[in-house]
Amino acid sequence: MIKNVTVSGLGLIGASMAKAIKKYTDCTVYGYNRTLSVTEQAVIDDTVDGVADDDILLNTDLLIVGMFPSSSIDYLKQIMPKLKKGCIVVDLVGVKTVLIDAVEDLAIENGINFIGGHPMAGLAVAGYDNATSELYQNASMILVPTKSTVVDTLPMMEDFFTKLGFGRIITCSKEEHDSMIAYTSQLAHIVSSAYIKSPNALTHHGYSAGSYKDMTRIACLNEHVWSELFLLNSKAIVKEIDIFMENMQDLKTAIEQNDKQELTELLKKGREIKEKVH
Repeated sequence: MIKNVTVSGLGLIGASMAKAIKKYTDCTVYGYNRTLSVTEQAVIDDTVDGVADDDILLNTDLLIVGMFPSSSIDYLKQIMPKLKKGCIVVDLVGVKTVLIDAVEDLAIENGINFIGGHPMAGLAVAGYDNATSELYQNASMILVPTKSTVVDTLPMMEDFFTKLGFGRIITCSKEEHDSMIAYTSQLAHIVSSAYIKSPNALTHHGYSAGSYKDMTRIACLNEHVWSELFLLNSKAIVKEIDIFMENMQDLKTAIEQNDKQELTELLKKGREIKEKVH
Protein backbone atom coordinates (compact mmCIF):
# COMPACT_ATOMS: atom_id res chain seq x y z
CA MET A 1 0.00 0.00 0.00
CA ILE A 2 1.25 3.47 -0.88
CA LYS A 3 1.08 5.86 2.07
CA ASN A 4 4.18 8.07 1.85
CA VAL A 5 5.07 9.68 -1.47
CA THR A 6 8.10 11.82 -2.23
CA VAL A 7 8.18 14.03 -5.32
CA SER A 8 11.68 15.14 -6.27
CA GLY A 9 11.78 18.03 -8.70
CA LEU A 10 9.06 20.62 -8.13
CA GLY A 11 8.82 22.27 -11.51
CA LEU A 12 5.61 22.31 -13.52
CA ILE A 13 5.41 18.53 -13.96
CA GLY A 14 6.58 17.46 -10.49
CA ALA A 15 4.66 20.08 -8.54
CA SER A 16 1.50 19.37 -10.54
CA MET A 17 1.94 15.70 -9.68
CA ALA A 18 2.33 16.57 -5.98
CA LYS A 19 -0.79 18.75 -6.07
CA ALA A 20 -2.79 16.01 -7.78
CA ILE A 21 -1.67 13.38 -5.27
CA LYS A 22 -2.62 15.68 -2.40
CA LYS A 23 -6.03 16.37 -3.92
CA TYR A 24 -7.05 12.94 -5.14
CA THR A 25 -5.44 10.48 -2.69
CA ASP A 26 -4.96 10.07 1.04
CA CYS A 27 -1.17 9.84 0.70
CA THR A 28 1.22 12.02 2.66
CA VAL A 29 3.34 13.91 0.15
CA TYR A 30 6.88 15.16 0.69
CA GLY A 31 8.88 17.29 -1.70
CA TYR A 32 12.47 17.91 -2.73
CA ASN A 33 13.88 20.54 -5.06
CA ARG A 34 17.47 21.54 -5.62
CA THR A 35 16.44 25.15 -5.01
CA LEU A 36 15.44 25.04 -1.34
CA SER A 37 13.23 28.12 -1.57
CA VAL A 38 10.94 26.28 -4.00
CA THR A 39 10.54 23.39 -1.57
CA GLU A 40 9.84 25.81 1.28
CA GLN A 41 7.21 27.59 -0.82
CA ALA A 42 5.63 24.24 -1.67
CA VAL A 43 5.23 23.53 2.05
CA ILE A 44 3.70 26.97 2.64
CA ASP A 45 1.29 26.46 -0.27
CA ASP A 46 0.33 22.98 1.00
CA THR A 47 1.56 21.52 -2.27
CA VAL A 48 3.52 19.08 -0.10
CA ASP A 49 3.24 18.11 3.57
CA GLY A 50 6.94 18.47 4.32
CA VAL A 51 10.51 18.47 3.06
CA ALA A 52 11.96 15.11 2.05
CA ASP A 53 15.14 14.50 4.06
CA ASP A 54 17.03 11.21 4.43
CA ASP A 55 14.68 9.96 7.17
CA ILE A 56 11.65 10.64 4.98
CA LEU A 57 13.27 8.86 2.05
CA LEU A 58 13.84 5.77 4.20
CA ASN A 59 10.08 5.58 4.76
CA THR A 60 9.00 6.50 1.23
CA ASP A 61 6.72 3.99 -0.48
CA LEU A 62 6.72 5.79 -3.82
CA LEU A 63 9.38 8.16 -5.16
CA ILE A 64 8.45 10.24 -8.21
CA VAL A 65 11.33 12.02 -9.96
CA GLY A 66 10.51 15.00 -12.18
CA MET A 67 13.88 16.64 -12.86
CA PHE A 68 15.69 17.43 -16.12
CA PRO A 69 16.79 14.22 -17.91
CA SER A 70 20.49 14.25 -16.95
CA SER A 71 19.69 15.52 -13.45
CA SER A 72 17.18 12.69 -13.00
CA ILE A 73 19.82 10.11 -13.90
CA ASP A 74 22.35 11.64 -11.49
CA TYR A 75 19.74 11.91 -8.73
CA LEU A 76 18.55 8.32 -9.12
CA LYS A 77 22.11 7.02 -8.97
CA GLN A 78 22.64 8.98 -5.78
CA ILE A 79 19.32 8.24 -4.09
CA MET A 80 18.55 4.60 -4.88
CA PRO A 81 20.99 3.20 -2.27
CA LYS A 82 19.24 5.36 0.38
CA LEU A 83 15.75 4.02 -0.26
CA LYS A 84 14.12 1.11 1.53
CA LYS A 85 13.93 -2.20 -0.31
CA GLY A 86 10.71 -2.51 -2.26
CA CYS A 87 10.31 1.25 -2.71
CA ILE A 88 8.58 2.04 -5.99
CA VAL A 89 10.40 4.61 -8.13
CA VAL A 90 8.78 6.27 -11.15
CA ASP A 91 10.59 8.88 -13.21
CA LEU A 92 8.75 11.45 -15.36
CA VAL A 93 11.43 12.01 -18.00
CA GLY A 94 10.49 12.24 -21.68
CA VAL A 95 13.11 9.71 -22.84
CA LYS A 96 13.32 6.20 -21.53
CA THR A 97 16.09 4.06 -23.07
CA VAL A 98 19.05 6.17 -21.91
CA LEU A 99 17.61 6.69 -18.43
CA ILE A 100 16.55 3.09 -17.84
CA ASP A 101 19.87 1.73 -19.11
CA ALA A 102 21.69 4.07 -16.71
CA VAL A 103 19.93 3.05 -13.48
CA GLU A 104 18.18 -0.29 -14.05
CA ASP A 105 20.98 -2.46 -12.68
CA LEU A 106 21.42 -0.17 -9.67
CA ALA A 107 17.72 -0.58 -8.92
CA ILE A 108 18.10 -4.36 -8.95
CA GLU A 109 21.16 -4.21 -6.69
CA ASN A 110 19.25 -2.16 -4.11
CA GLY A 111 15.92 -3.97 -4.30
CA ILE A 112 14.17 -0.96 -5.85
CA ASN A 113 10.95 -1.44 -7.82
CA PHE A 114 11.72 0.89 -10.74
CA ILE A 115 9.26 1.85 -13.50
CA GLY A 116 9.82 4.38 -16.24
CA GLY A 117 7.02 6.94 -16.57
CA HIS A 118 6.03 9.76 -18.89
CA PRO A 119 2.92 11.93 -18.36
CA MET A 120 1.72 13.27 -21.69
CA ALA A 121 0.76 16.72 -20.46
CA GLY A 122 2.27 20.17 -20.12
CA LEU A 123 1.82 23.89 -20.61
CA ALA A 124 3.48 26.56 -22.72
CA VAL A 125 4.92 27.94 -19.48
CA ALA A 126 7.07 26.03 -17.02
CA GLY A 127 8.02 26.31 -13.36
CA TYR A 128 6.52 25.72 -9.94
CA ASP A 129 4.29 28.80 -10.06
CA ASN A 130 2.34 27.36 -13.01
CA ALA A 131 1.69 23.95 -11.45
CA THR A 132 -1.91 22.79 -11.07
CA SER A 133 -3.60 19.71 -9.68
CA GLU A 134 -5.69 19.49 -12.87
CA LEU A 135 -2.80 19.28 -15.35
CA TYR A 136 -3.23 15.54 -15.86
CA GLN A 137 -6.99 15.38 -16.33
CA ASN A 138 -7.74 13.00 -19.23
CA ALA A 139 -4.07 12.89 -20.26
CA SER A 140 -2.17 9.70 -21.10
CA MET A 141 0.36 8.25 -18.69
CA ILE A 142 2.98 5.98 -20.23
CA LEU A 143 4.51 3.30 -18.00
CA VAL A 144 7.67 1.46 -19.04
CA PRO A 145 8.52 -1.60 -16.93
CA THR A 146 12.19 -2.43 -16.35
CA LYS A 147 14.07 -5.55 -15.28
CA SER A 148 13.58 -4.44 -11.67
CA THR A 149 9.80 -3.98 -11.90
CA VAL A 150 7.80 -6.34 -9.70
CA VAL A 151 4.93 -7.80 -11.75
CA ASP A 152 2.02 -6.74 -9.51
CA THR A 153 3.33 -3.15 -9.36
CA LEU A 154 2.02 -2.23 -12.81
CA PRO A 155 -1.70 -2.64 -12.01
CA MET A 156 -1.08 -0.81 -8.72
CA MET A 157 0.48 2.14 -10.57
CA GLU A 158 -2.24 2.09 -13.21
CA ASP A 159 -4.82 2.49 -10.45
CA PHE A 160 -2.76 5.18 -8.71
CA PHE A 161 -2.34 7.38 -11.78
CA THR A 162 -5.96 6.88 -12.82
CA LYS A 163 -6.96 8.39 -9.46
CA LEU A 164 -4.94 11.48 -10.34
CA GLY A 165 -7.10 12.08 -13.41
CA PHE A 166 -5.19 10.37 -16.19
CA GLY A 167 -7.63 9.16 -18.81
CA ARG A 168 -5.43 6.49 -20.35
CA ILE A 169 -2.55 4.37 -19.08
CA ILE A 170 -0.25 2.89 -21.73
CA THR A 171 2.39 0.23 -21.05
CA CYS A 172 5.20 -0.25 -23.54
CA SER A 173 8.90 -1.01 -23.92
CA LYS A 174 11.57 1.68 -23.69
CA GLU A 175 12.25 1.34 -27.43
CA GLU A 176 8.57 1.72 -28.34
CA HIS A 177 8.30 4.77 -26.10
CA ASP A 178 11.29 6.58 -27.58
CA SER A 179 10.28 5.82 -31.16
CA MET A 180 6.71 7.07 -30.70
CA ILE A 181 7.68 10.14 -28.65
CA ALA A 182 10.24 11.13 -31.29
CA TYR A 183 7.31 11.39 -33.70
CA THR A 184 4.40 12.62 -31.59
CA SER A 185 6.26 15.13 -29.41
CA GLN A 186 9.89 15.80 -30.21
CA LEU A 187 9.52 16.26 -33.97
CA ALA A 188 6.57 18.59 -33.43
CA HIS A 189 8.69 20.84 -31.20
CA ILE A 190 11.53 20.85 -33.73
CA VAL A 191 9.21 21.75 -36.61
CA SER A 192 7.60 24.53 -34.57
CA SER A 193 11.00 25.93 -33.63
CA ALA A 194 12.13 25.90 -37.27
CA TYR A 195 8.87 27.40 -38.53
CA ILE A 196 8.97 30.41 -36.19
CA LYS A 197 12.42 31.42 -37.50
CA SER A 198 11.03 32.90 -40.72
CA PRO A 199 11.68 36.67 -41.01
CA ASN A 200 7.93 37.06 -41.51
CA ALA A 201 7.35 36.02 -37.90
CA LEU A 202 8.34 39.52 -36.79
CA THR A 203 5.65 41.17 -38.89
CA HIS A 204 2.88 38.57 -38.97
CA HIS A 205 0.32 40.54 -36.91
CA GLY A 206 -2.93 40.95 -38.80
CA TYR A 207 -2.06 38.16 -41.21
CA SER A 208 -2.36 35.15 -38.91
CA ALA A 209 -5.16 33.06 -37.42
CA GLY A 210 -5.60 29.67 -35.80
CA SER A 211 -3.20 27.72 -38.00
CA TYR A 212 -0.35 30.09 -37.14
CA LYS A 213 -1.08 29.82 -33.43
CA ASP A 214 -1.26 26.02 -33.65
CA MET A 215 2.07 25.81 -35.48
CA THR A 216 3.97 28.19 -33.22
CA ARG A 217 2.58 27.45 -29.74
CA ILE A 218 5.22 24.90 -28.74
CA ALA A 219 8.11 26.96 -30.11
CA CYS A 220 7.87 28.62 -26.68
CA LEU A 221 9.80 25.77 -25.06
CA ASN A 222 12.48 25.40 -22.40
CA GLU A 223 15.54 25.06 -24.60
CA HIS A 224 17.64 23.50 -21.82
CA VAL A 225 15.18 20.63 -21.26
CA TRP A 226 14.39 20.01 -24.89
CA SER A 227 17.99 20.06 -26.11
CA GLU A 228 18.69 17.29 -23.58
CA LEU A 229 15.66 15.31 -24.72
CA PHE A 230 16.61 15.58 -28.40
CA LEU A 231 20.23 14.54 -27.82
CA LEU A 232 19.32 11.66 -25.51
CA ASN A 233 16.93 10.30 -28.15
CA SER A 234 19.00 11.30 -31.17
CA LYS A 235 18.69 8.10 -33.21
CA ALA A 236 14.90 8.07 -33.14
CA ILE A 237 14.49 11.82 -33.68
CA VAL A 238 16.95 11.93 -36.61
CA LYS A 239 14.96 9.13 -38.27
CA GLU A 240 11.76 11.17 -37.92
CA ILE A 241 13.47 14.33 -39.20
CA ASP A 242 14.67 12.43 -42.28
CA ILE A 243 11.12 11.25 -43.02
CA PHE A 244 9.79 14.78 -42.54
CA MET A 245 12.47 16.31 -44.77
CA GLU A 246 11.72 13.77 -47.50
CA ASN A 247 8.02 14.63 -47.40
CA MET A 248 8.80 18.35 -47.44
CA GLN A 249 11.12 17.87 -50.41
CA ASP A 250 8.36 16.07 -52.34
CA LEU A 251 6.02 19.01 -51.74
CA LYS A 252 8.69 21.55 -52.62
CA THR A 253 9.54 19.76 -55.88
CA ALA A 254 5.89 19.59 -56.95
CA ILE A 255 5.47 23.33 -56.27
CA GLU A 256 8.73 24.29 -58.02
CA GLN A 257 7.77 22.25 -61.08
CA ASN A 258 4.23 23.62 -61.11
CA ASP A 259 3.00 20.02 -61.02
CA LYS A 260 -0.58 20.43 -59.84
CA GLN A 261 -1.45 16.76 -60.28
CA GLU A 262 1.45 15.59 -58.07
CA LEU A 263 0.88 18.35 -55.52
CA THR A 264 -2.81 17.49 -55.29
CA GLU A 265 -2.00 13.81 -54.83
CA LEU A 266 0.52 14.55 -52.05
CA LEU A 267 -1.98 16.75 -50.23
CA LYS A 268 -4.69 14.14 -50.70
CA LYS A 269 -2.52 11.46 -49.10
CA GLY A 270 -1.90 13.70 -46.12
CA ARG A 271 -5.61 14.42 -45.71
CA GLU A 272 -6.53 10.74 -45.96
CA ILE A 273 -4.01 9.73 -43.30
CA LYS A 274 -5.25 12.47 -40.99
CA GLU A 275 -8.85 11.33 -41.47
CA LYS A 276 -7.85 7.79 -40.50
CA VAL A 277 -6.00 8.78 -37.33
CA HIS A 278 -8.31 11.67 -36.30
